[in-house]
Formats: sequence, C-alpha cells, structure tokens
Amino acid sequence: MRRPPAGVWFITPGHSPGRFPAAYGCGADVILVDLEDSVPAGEKAEARRNAAGFFTAPGPAGSIRGVRISSPTTRDGILDLVAICGFPARPDVVLVSKVESARDIEVVAGALDEPGHLPYLYGLVETPRALQELPSIVRADRIAGVGFGTADYAAVAGSSKGWEAMLHARSALVACAAAAGIPAVDSPFYDLGDAEGLRRESERVKALGFAGKCCVHPDQLPAVAGVFTPAAEEVAAARAIVAAAEQAGGRIVRVDGQMVGPPMVRAARALLARVQARPVQEVTS
Repeated sequence: MRRPPAGVWFITPGHSPGRFPAAYGCGADVILVDLEDSVPAGEKAEARRNAAGFFTAPGPAGSIRGVRISSPTTRDGILDLVAICGFPARPDVVLVSKVESARDIEVVAGALDEPGHLPYLYGLVETPRALQELPSIVRADRIAGVGFGTADYAAVAGSSKGWEAMLHARSALVACAAAAGIPAVDSPFYDLGDAEGLRRESERVKALGFAGKCCVHPDQLPAVAGVFTPAAEEVAAARAIVAAAEQAGGRIVRVDGQMVGPPMVRAARALLARVQARPVQEVTS
C-alpha cells in the first residue's frame, strides 16, 4: 500500500503562475497549487487554467504535486473538479477544503478516480461542524489524511488563532486521525515575521502527533523542515531500538538506559519507514 505523504507542505496561489518555479524548487515534500482561499473570486477561472500547467512543467525528480480545491458542496468546488478532469497531467494529492462529512471525500473520489490514477485525498478540517463529524470523516473509504485550517476555524468559532484557542481542535484531529491510521498535517503559520513563533508552533504540533505542517512562504520551509525531518541521531536511536527488540524476541529491553516496550518499538519502526522516502537532517553542534 502506498504511504500517504506528510512532512513539509507548500501552497502557492493558482492565479500567480510566476510563483510556480519557486514552488517547484522550494524543497517541500508536497507542493500544492491553490484554487481556493488565496485566489480572488474574479480570478478563479484563470487559476484553474494555470493549474493545468502546474502539473506538466518540469521540476525536481520525485516531487509530489497536488491541488487544493474548494469545497465540493460549492459551485467553485464543482468547477475545480471539472477542470482537474481535463488536466493533461493529474495531481498526486487533492486537498479538499472545508470537509464536513465523509460524503465530501466520496464525491471527490467519484469525480477524479480512474483506472491507473487514485490521488491521495486529504480532507481539510476548518469548522467546528467538521470537528464533530471527524470520527466518520476519517473513516471515509478514500481518505488518505487530514489537514487543519486555523484561520477558517477561528473565524467560524469566533476565537483567536492562538495556541491555547486551537489546542482542543488540534488534539481531537490528531486523535481521530491516529485512530484511523492516517496522517494529520497542520495549518500554516501566518505571521511571516515571527520565525521563532513558527519554530515553536512546529515543535508543539509535532509533539501532539502531527506528521507535517503547511507553509505559505518559502522562507518558512527551513524552520518547518528542521522540525519534521528526522535528525540523524533520531534515526540512529530508532535503529538501535528495533535491533534490540528483534534480538530480544519482542521482550521488553533496556536501550541507552531506558526501558523499551512494544509501543516504543512501533514508534521506532514508523520513524524508520518515514525516512525511507525522506532525507535525514544532519545534526550539527
């Protein structure tokens, strides 16, 4: 089974094709062309036309390209799906905005799935209603992962976008995603001038269990990658845990002074599986 992409995601607006080359070369694990909120209403049709070229232009080998569409319950979302069906090259990832039911994912899958091409479908949770429906959303047949959108969530809830205000929603999202065995990717950090805040929030969401985070500006990528790319010492520790567990035949063992049981071994195996498709960050003193 294919492993859904996680790590660092980068979103570029579809109505600004001049930004596409920077997106191709930014080094993110997933690069998305946006047809939703970053595109003004009067430029949606142009963004859809530009997006067709986003998937055919040359770029780094192995890059995962995707698209963020409007909710399939809206006119724009329907037009987005129709446009994608006519693209000469199809997206690897489709991020579905404002998902509020499993049916939203099913509609997108029904429109885009075809023999030889099953895109990764991610549901973007951006409303309190979506949070209530999470147990069913994460069980949708074709869902590959979920994302979180703080800006829309805060607007609907009438709250701030701050860490404390968003903690419950983030925790619920990660818990439901983990129960379904799918990754969760966190919202962008919107204060472009606060590099320390970006790093701190990235560390916090990783600690909660998020598998990645979105970026909206190339300058944000190094900080987020530094958090979500496993360091060489983390990989070495995971290998030591797995090796010790295998040698002990599954019994609880001591590794570097810590007792290691089945949950730690599973976590170590999961980390090693992730790094197979991602580079390891060298740790410098």
